[in-house]
Amino acid sequence: MSTEGSTRAIFAALGANLGIAATKFIAAAFSGSASMLAEAIHSCADSGNQILLLVGGRRAKREATPAHPFGYGRSRYIYAFMVSIVLFSIGGMFSIIEGINKLSEPHELSMVWLPLVILGVSIVLESFSLSSALKAAREERGDSSLMQFIRHAKSPELPVVMLEDIAALIGLVLAFAGVGITALTHNPIWDAVGTLSIGALLVAVAVILGIETSSLLVGEGASAKDNTIIAEALRGSKGVEDIIHMKTLYLGPEELMVAAKIAVKGETSARDIANAIDLAEENIRKAMPTARVIYLEPDILRSSKN
Repeated sequence: MSTEGSTRAIFAALGANLGIAATKFIAAAFSGSASMLAEAIHSCADSGNQILLLVGGRRAKREATPAHPFGYGRSRYIYAFMVSIVLFSIGGMFSIIEGINKLSEPHELSMVWLPLVILGVSIVLESFSLSSALKAAREERGDSSLMQFIRHAKSPELPVVMLEDIAALIGLVLAFAGVGITALTHNPIWDAVGTLSIGALLVAVAVILGIETSSLLVGEGASAKDNTIIAEALRGSKGVEDIIHMKTLYLGPEELMVAAKIAVKGETSARDIANAIDLAEENIRKAMPTARVIYLEPDILRSSKN
């Protein structure tokens, strides 16, 4: 998966969130709206998250070292997981605590028009950020649905940005509703309810992100479809009689490791076995360009092997 679309989407989201955060803080200061303050903190958390994703992408490009012979590709997974922690602790928990405080000590809002205008503009800007992420995802996901792409993508940046932007849009609508109903009813409880709803939304998104990225951190192999493609490339290689067993593991979003024990004829010479392995590696890389680390162990096929 190309990182160009992901990087564009991250920068678009970062620019939008920085501008939105500043205006939200101003509106929160003048109006006293808890929903507005929760949204301002949410935008700050999102901005920090986008910076984390950019840092993770940069650190993942470091060359392999003797201490880290397989490189630093998984840095992108680590920083994506940190995003879920930031979203949960700073965005979600702050909003919940602020909502509880406003429930216990409600007060009238002033200059209600200001947060409503800011929220309306923010919805437009956040929609632009989300459309950029969706466009980049459309180029990458092919025939997969959006949900399948989020669940199975090996590159974490686009799914993270999309989930953040979707949460941000829903959060803005909740904040707009909370402030709007408060203005109509003159009951500040609705502003607190909007704040609590935003907090619950952010916690839910953080949990989803944590579950998905933790699976990548633990280590995921190729999909069943990709495993079939690799196996066919192996079996179609001259000198390979069969596959005794095979395992795959993503070392990073764009680097797949393939390890397999292959069956060769018992009378095959060492030179012919070496040539067969070289050809098999070449065929695997043609069929699966992300298979950059390949280990093939030759063996004689026996009926007792699993």
